[in-house]
Amino acid sequence: NDFPDEFEMRGEVFLPLDQFRRINEEREEIGEELYANPRNTASGTLKMKDSRVVSQRKLDCFMYAFAADQIPFENHFQSIIKASDWGFKTPDPKKRMIEKASSIEEVMEFVDYWDKTREQLGFEIDGIVIKVNSYAQQEELGFTAKAPRWAISYKFKAEQVSTVLESVTFQVGRTGAITPVANLKPVLLAGTTVKRASLHNADQIAKLDLHISDHVFVEKGGEIIPKILGVDLTKRDPGSKEVEFIEQCPECGTTLVRKEGEAHHYCPNEDGCPPQITGRIEHFISRKAMNIDGLGSESVEQFYQAGLVNNITDLYSLNKSDILPLERMAEKSAQNIINGIAASVNVPFHKVLFALGIRYVGETVAKKLAGHFKTIDALMAADFDALIDVDEIGERIAESVIDYFSNDIHCDWIDKLKLAGLQFEIETIAEQGVQTLTGFKFVVSGVFSNFSRDEIKLLIEKHGGQILNGVSKKTDYLVAGEKMGPSKLEKAHKLGVSIISEDELEKMIVD
Repeated sequence: NDFPDEFEMRGEVFLPLDQFRRINEEREEIGEELYANPRNTASGTLKMKDSRVVSQRKLDCFMYAFAADQIPFENHFQSIIKASDWGFKTPDPKKRMIEKASSIEEVMEFVDYWDKTREQLGFEIDGIVIKVNSYAQQEELGFTAKAPRWAISYKFKAEQVSTVLESVTFQVGRTGAITPVANLKPVLLAGTTVKRASLHNADQIAKLDLHISDHVFVEKGGEIIPKILGVDLTKRDPGSKEVEFIEQCPECGTTLVRKEGEAHHYCPNEDGCPPQITGRIEHFISRKAMNIDGLGSESVEQFYQAGLVNNITDLYSLNKSDILPLERMAEKSAQNIINGIAASVNVPFHKVLFALGIRYVGETVAKKLAGHFKTIDALMAADFDALIDVDEIGERIAESVIDYFSNDIHCDWIDKLKLAGLQFEIETIAEQGVQTLTGFKFVVSGVFSNFSRDEIKLLIEKHGGQILNGVSKKTDYLVAGEKMGPSKLEKAHKLGVSIISEDELEKMIVD
């Protein structure tokens, strides 16, 4: 009974190799197509609705992470050992499935051991995860928008095969970026049939010196995404045609542009190129943006083809009677879409800003811009100097924001979205709390007694303060908890930054 009242165990489900072989033997006996690999089979099994079939598959799992509001351990290794005592299946240190290391040499020895020994496991792995052990240091390091800073994966060298490059086609992304795609003679690689591989950009094509009908070496990056590594020049046909990057957009025919210093070519016809139009709408409705339930990429394409939606504002003019006649659109599905669109007007400003799809404005940047300018009108009116004065906003982002709002079409969208009721300002001062911290910039570091680090950051922002990632001359206060990094403390002393506790912060807010 020494476990917290509420906690999470996180892990990964997998299909043991012996079970994978058994399932394929059974399918072969009854004349059904064999499954390609254990990973995809495990994923497909989890999506099944028939629990009896799922049970027969004999899936297994390892729990490799403990999570709770108040973690009763000093480090990750302790939590895994304790979770095992509680009855969870966790990586076994006796089998070297988890191990502590105090140097990069020890880390690489562990990596090398499993690179040579992984074939003896009863399941497939493609690499090793290396984590900072201390929870205090994990808290200090924090996260990017996509991943923890305190963990990284080391991927084993991927399997390589040779096949023939049959053609190259070009795709247009939602930002107008043109991606060349290699169409390959189908080849079995790491348990799946590979037919295509990304060539990334014109520089990559030139670097590989690709010709149609070349024999190319292919591997799966991280054993997931196929990529071309090189060409077998000994097999090149002397008469083969060199792959040339296109000059016009394959979808709308507009002449492509490539800005200095950028890797990609772009189609500048952002408001008239079909994949850009549908791609922008798909981004707008996505989970991390407006999170509109019931809508997906297929629905967006269907609405666009039917002439119902040509930009993001058209979503808010849709009626159930508009979409109900469409193919495969049932009454309940149509109502769910309309309800999802209606609910999206409550999505906060920073997510709406991210949803607009302004180039280089990701989740983190959108939050910083919304927090600084407070309203869409203030952001639209901001000049270059005002934008780069915002913490972590550089010249490229500033230019992109100015370009976006200098387009009359985009300004018209904003007006229509305002009329639809979308949130284009952060909470009013009354909703936020007394703005006692306005004008002050804070860095938060360490472990705290009364609040989590994220709660302290929210408290500061709620009362008008601004959060910085690192200590600098711009920093007014360093809110210091226990076990904070010595480098931030040292820098704060050197720069004369005021160092306060969480109690002193609360007093500042009250006063």
